[in-house]
Amino acid sequence: MIIRRQDRVLVQGITGKQGTFWTERMQEYGTNVVAGVNPKKAGTTHCGVPVMATAVDTMSEVGFDYSILFIPPLLVKGAALDAIEAGPKGVCILTEHVPVQDIMYVMSAAKERGVQILGPNTAGCVTPGEAFLGFMPAFNANIFQKGHIGIISRSGSLGTLFSLNVVSAGFGQSAFIGIGGDPIIGTTTRDALIALDQMAETKAVVMVGEIGGTMEETAAEYAASMSKPIVAYIAGGAAPEGKKMGHAGAIVVGDKGTYKSKRSSLEAAGVTVLDTPAGAVSVLRERLGAAA
Repeated sequence: MIIRRQDRVLVQGITGKQGTFWTERMQEYGTNVVAGVNPKKAGTTHCGVPVMATAVDTMSEVGFDYSILFIPPLLVKGAALDAIEAGPKGVCILTEHVPVQDIMYVMSAAKERGVQILGPNTAGCVTPGEAFLGFMPAFNANIFQKGHIGIISRSGSLGTLFSLNVVSAGFGQSAFIGIGGDPIIGTTTRDALIALDQMAETKAVVMVGEIGGTMEETAAEYAASMSKPIVAYIAGGAAPEGKKMGHAGAIVVGDKGTYKSKRSSLEAAGVTVLDTPAGAVSVLRERLGAAA
């Protein structure tokens, strides 16, 4: 999911503490927030936009391209299904600890309607100089600057670290896509890689993965066909077998999802795999020079 300046955004849960704070930050940055949803406060105005009863009502009366959810875990299913029924381009689910069965239902509904899901348990996405969704610090010029490096991350904190390193080195980002760390997510590493490959502004990609699951191995299959250079870092290389590292999706079973499996798959596809996060800058300079 790559958010652009012109995209219309609906905030579900806009009147809550977090919804209010981050809506104001998104608006200040330039995100085109057109409405919010809170059934109990429908008909009022909050953060300068109308509050609607449902996403379906919003689509018919205002229209929107993306919805973002500041919704508690047990209420995510209902809110996400409401958004999906409205038929936007995509829905960003920030919430973690959403019941697995609820997410499975949401993903099935989204697939039927052709609606893209980012998350759950994502920090959101940023297009520097244009707009952002979620709670990444897009407004911090030390972390995000307009440029040509696309960043994909399962981790919000590691994504922030790599963004900081990229900007500190004099580069900037075309887009940041936080895909989330749960076992079942909508936008995968491969999906994000395809989106950045198709984005003209992106000249190189930094992929931040971690042990567990097979998303990096699957992404490697597509990476092999790309002409844009890719730099990857896989967190959890020293973790013992069967160990879960923070994210619910970061657990290794069998010979897939291991650090060795991910690294070998990516390197076979021509991806430069880093030993430490600090190595990204030197590789980007070598591959791109002043082009980024």
